[in-house]
Parts: sequence; C-alpha cells; structure tokens
Amino acid sequence: ISGNDYTGLQSWQPPGSQNYGATAPTASTAQFLQTPGNISAKRSYLAVGVLCYINLLNYMDWFIVPGVLVDIKKYFNISDGSAGLLQTVFILFFLLSAPFFGYLGDRYNRKVILSAGIFLWSGATLGSSFITESVCHLLIWNGFVGIGTASYSTIAPTIIADLFEKDQRTCMLSVFYIFIPVGSGLGYVLASSVTQAAGHWHWAFRVSLSLSLTAQLDFPFLPSHVPFFHTIDHSTNTYFFWCDSRSFVWSSLGVTAMAFVTGALGLWVPVFLSRAQLFHDLVPPCLQEPCNSSTSLIFGGITIVTGIVGVITGAGVARRYKKINAKADPLICAVGMFSSAPCLYLSIMLATQSILATYIFIALGEFFLALNWAIVADILLYVVIPKRQSTAVALQIFMSHLLGDAGSPYFIGIISDALQTRQNDSHLGAFRSLQYSFILCAFIGVLGGGFFLLTALHVEEDREEAQQLCRGFYVHL
Repeated sequence: ISGNDYTGLQSWQPPGSQNYGATAPTASTAQFLQTPGNISAKRSYLAVGVLCYINLLNYMDWFIVPGVLVDIKKYFNISDGSAGLLQTVFILFFLLSAPFFGYLGDRYNRKVILSAGIFLWSGATLGSSFITESVCHLLIWNGFVGIGTASYSTIAPTIIADLFEKDQRTCMLSVFYIFIPVGSGLGYVLASSVTQAAGHWHWAFRVSLSLSLTAQLDFPFLPSHVPFFHTIDHSTNTYFFWCDSRSFVWSSLGVTAMAFVTGALGLWVPVFLSRAQLFHDLVPPCLQEPCNSSTSLIFGGITIVTGIVGVITGAGVARRYKKINAKADPLICAVGMFSSAPCLYLSIMLATQSILATYIFIALGEFFLALNWAIVADILLYVVIPKRQSTAVALQIFMSHLLGDAGSPYFIGIISDALQTRQNDSHLGAFRSLQYSFILCAFIGVLGGGFFLLTALHVEEDREEAQQLCRGFYVHL
C-alpha cells in the first residue's frame, strides 16, 4: 500500500469472518493487515481515552445554555419561544456543517479537522460569555459553537470504528457514548454551580472555555494515520448506503425521533421543574439573578447516572442477545423508545401531584432512552461500508437534527407561549402551558419505536449486502 493510500484516519480491513458487521482478519488477509501504519493496542486505547475526554467536554459545552436558561430568560426578558430558539439555532448550525465535515473526514487528515473544530467552538464559547445587550448576539455565537462541535461528533465515532473490531468495537463505542449523558449532566451541574458561585450566568461559559482548551493538549496522543484501502468507488457506495440500505434510512428516522425527544427535554426540563416548584410553593419567584438552580443540579445528576447505567445495560444486552437473534440491535432500540414514552408522559402529568414522582419517571424515561446510544451507532457501522462511514454519520446527523432537536425546543416553546396566553395566573399558566406542550414528546417516542421495528425487518439483509460488497472489492484486489 503506497503512502498515497493513507488519506485520513479511515481504515478498512478486508473481512474474513464477521459477527454482525464487525470485521476479523483471517490468514489470507493477514499480510494486508500487517502494515507499518497499524496502531498498537496500547495506542488505540489511549486514543479512545482522549476521544472520550473530548466527548465529555463537547457535551458539557452543549448543555451550558440549558443549565442557565432560567437566568438567561430573566436577563434578556424573553418568551419561551425565543428561549427555544437558542438551542434551535445551535442545532441548525451544527447540522448544516456536519455533511461538510463528514466529506472532509472521508478524504483528509481527521486529526487536523478535529483540532480546528475544537478551536472554533472554544473561541465561540468565549464570545458568548461577553454578550450583554441582545439575545440575538448570543444566538449567533451559540451557532458557531454548533459548527465546532459538528466536526467532532461527525468524525470521532468512525476513528474508534477503525481502531477496533467485533465486540471490542461495540465495547469501545459504548464507553465513548457513555460520555454523552455524563457530559450533558455535567454541563447542567457546571452551569448552575458556577452561576450560583459567581453570581452571573456569563461565568459558566468562561469556565467551560478553560476546560475546552485542555482538549487541544490531548491531540498528540491521537494516531496521525490509520491505513485504509483507497480502492472503493465513491458513487457506488454512496448509492448503496443511502438508497439500498433500508435499515440505514429507518434507523436514521428512529434516531431522529430520539433527537426530537432528548432535544426538547434537554432544554426545557430544568425550566419545567422550576415552574413545578413554584406551583407547589417550594421556592419563591425569581425576582433577580441568580435564580434558584437546584433543578438543574438534580436533573444533571439524574442524567449522569441514568446515562451511564443505560448505555452499559443497552450494550450488554445487545452483546448477549445478538448471539441468538440477528435483529437484536433494532429490537432493543424499539423497546427503549416504547418504554420511555409512557415514563415521560407520567413524569409530566404527575408533576401536579408530586415532584418526587416526576423525578422518578424522568429518570426511568432517560434510562430507556440511554439504552440506544451505543447501539444505534453500531447499526450504522455495520450496514454502511467503512469507506463511506464518515459521510453516512454526517447524513444521519443532518437528518436527525434537522427533523429532530433543531425544531423541538422551539416548537415546545411556541406551543407553550400560545397556551400561556389563555391562562390568567402567570405562574400557574407558565407551568400548565409547558406541561401540556411536553405531551408531544411522548407521542414522538412511540413513533420512534415504530421506526426501529421497521429497521429490524431489513437489518439482516442490509448487513449481509454491506459485507458482500466489501468482499467483492477485496477479491477484485
């Protein structure tokens, strides 16, 4: 393999024996795998550790705004709809840039792309911390944070897929995706804690910036190149994973439903819980900053715990169930979505009777959603050929965010505003309007479960077709 074949951090190892999409070398392919660019096991684990740490920082930065949303609403005196736009603009910038980074990731050095993306999101976070006059300026800076995080979210999972195979790959992806809920929860905790300590929400962005800059120090520990076979026709494979792989399409729709639910909950649950506390007269109204942030701290803690337990449980069940049922992955995802929907509905409706019951059912709903995080990534990686995985990830990100969490925070906000105008009491009206708006998430969760059931109908056929396509190109070599 010549040096010209190493055009990034993408690798493809010709499959001999496979277990649901993961490749394994045989004697006949060993000579191709013993290349100077191969990465040692120690270096691979170190690379995963670095990627997990950056993933933690990525999602901490992502959820700084939701963690201090009550304070931001108070500071700028904005409605629920305007507050929802903060997350919507972030996601729109994120999804519009994801295909661009996916294209670059399939063709150029991904280590350089990741570094540039982190530098961009760090700079935008710094800019957000100095916004004082208009919420529109905060919208713009938050959008640039979304562009920077898109580079990482698109490329990092495919690097892990290149470094590991079979059950090891599933295990490493599970570890990687654990840091999504952990980082999200820590984002709430960091934002609310720093705001309370410093007395102003701007400081949450500045502390987050200092943590993000440490990610640049970790890049020397990432491998510069992982070899791949640059011999696969681009147009054929693009057609394959987008048009022929029905499981890719249906699973992407399932991920879209997940994104809709998690996007709405991630932004609005702390605000909803704050209004529930006001409804029960547990806290006084917020008349000046900083506002009471106990709900962000509690919700952040719930997100961390349920995320870790959910991802580990989902990956463990999938690893065992796949041995007896080849459709295990999409079926587990369907169960997760169908189970989370009633839990979320009960958490919303029981808020008028008991805050404790609301916390319990929110925790259960988040746990069932977290079952799917690592599994949905693994589905994509074994129904899409390796040379096109970065682009496939980017397309899935674009689709899921465009139809999912790009709109859900804003939709919930404007529905809440519309319902609130019909209420007489301001505090009761604000609580009831957001409560009724959240019911939409339960219905979307059920719809997502249906998409994953449709994925299960086609996943075996599409996985085998992807494997045969790889074998065909290898034999041609």
